[in-house]
Amino acid sequence: MAQVTRSRPRPRVSLLATDGRPHPLQATLVAVTLVLGALAFVTAMFHNLHLVSSWAGLVGILTGAYGQYISVTTRERFPLIIGMGASAIGFFLGMAHGGLFGGVVG
Repeated sequence: MAQVTRSRPRPRVSLLATDGRPHPLQATLVAVTLVLGALAFVTAMFHNLHLVSSWAGLVGILTGAYGQYISVTTRERFPLIIGMGASAIGFFLGMAHGGLFGGVVG
């Protein structure tokens, strides 16, 4: 019997299952979600920065949710969840400290 060869080369090291193709939109959404999550989380620790933390958290949650919707691999989904969690914490603490429009409207 002849050996069956694979037409697709396997990656040497695979962390968290990848399909071997680039996904630039998903990678951009991962980076944006992580940056916004870090910004929202850090600024939520300061009471007077509630506008920054609440808006960064809200946008981070939305970009992370869209990234989850179009993600293809686990390698993309894992950091999206981390970024969305940090964004949610920043968003909720920002809302508790004054909200999206605290003092500006109303």
